[in-house]
Amino acid sequence: MAGRTHRFTSRRPPSKSLLILLLLIIIPVCVITIFIHGQKISYFFRPLWDVAPAPFNHIPHYYAENLSMSQLCSLHGWSLRSEPRQVYDAVIFSHELDLLELRWQELNPYITKFIILESNTTFTGIPKPLFFAQNLERFQFAEEKIAYNVFSGRRAFHGVYEDPFVLESEQRAAMNRLIQSSGISNGDLLIMSDTDELPSPNTIKLLQWCDGIPPVMHLELKHFLYSFEFPVDYSSWRATAHVYGPRTRYRHSRQSDDILSDAGWHCSFCFRRIQDFVFKMTAYSHADRVRKPDFLNYARIQKIICQGKDLFDMLPEEYSFKELIKKMGAIPKSASAVHLPAYLLKNADKFKFFLPGGCLRPE
Repeated sequence: MAGRTHRFTSRRPPSKSLLILLLLIIIPVCVITIFIHGQKISYFFRPLWDVAPAPFNHIPHYYAENLSMSQLCSLHGWSLRSEPRQVYDAVIFSHELDLLELRWQELNPYITKFIILESNTTFTGIPKPLFFAQNLERFQFAEEKIAYNVFSGRRAFHGVYEDPFVLESEQRAAMNRLIQSSGISNGDLLIMSDTDELPSPNTIKLLQWCDGIPPVMHLELKHFLYSFEFPVDYSSWRATAHVYGPRTRYRHSRQSDDILSDAGWHCSFCFRRIQDFVFKMTAYSHADRVRKPDFLNYARIQKIICQGKDLFDMLPEEYSFKELIKKMGAIPKSASAVHLPAYLLKNADKFKFFLPGGCLRPE
């Protein structure tokens, strides 16, 4: 029986010129991909290179209608005061007129003084109108309570912009001086938050009537995007409540390990008109997120608002792949208008863009 003949063929290694050609194709493609999608790539791999901050000590928040303040203080392990603290509400204002009206009308019965600082430039150094000063008639209901001042910001020089976080820090230092001149006294309650971070009235009442509260605590706010139709999560924590003292300073960063749960609402990018969205996108500290001129296109912004997607085409800023993947994509719509500010619901026709079904905005 004739033996079989086996032929063995060897594969030739790729030629040197072919490898060079592949590298010339792959390297530019990788560079272009990183240039275009570098932010997304960085955010996606954030769980590998960044560590979450230390967790807060969450203070349970008890509230129900028809419970006395004595009962509510007791539920929190605090005691009832003989008289309420005076409350000062301090905000740095840009152009959020609707949110400011909603905030002040909602909190007006409990606030001793509304402290508001407005700049004639944005955090990016762009000259801007004094929107609050031009709309004073809208806030006549609180006229006697307002402590207002103008901060003269530095403008961009020959197209060269300073670090927006430096300009923001300077405004917050100016806010300290305004607070000190507002009539506040040691032991009063001071709320520090951005205009779109609204503490709830029951939160303010609880903190002004109870003794034993932490001297500084953060307020956990339910975070919404574009309107109250798109609830995101409870990740908003920068708002703070202070029992005012000699060392109290206006900041928008972590100041305590304590946080009061479910203490209000944070309605981010909640504006009446498309032009208001464009203004904030180019004016606030993260204006560098506008990576393409198309990001400011009115039709694009309108479409994104109604879809609940991200204006800057970014991935969520999360510290674990589980949370990142869970939050990727559009925010699911909510048809609920329960547990929202009472002034909003009483004036639903005026503020319908804040409510479910009101995503269409005029230019």
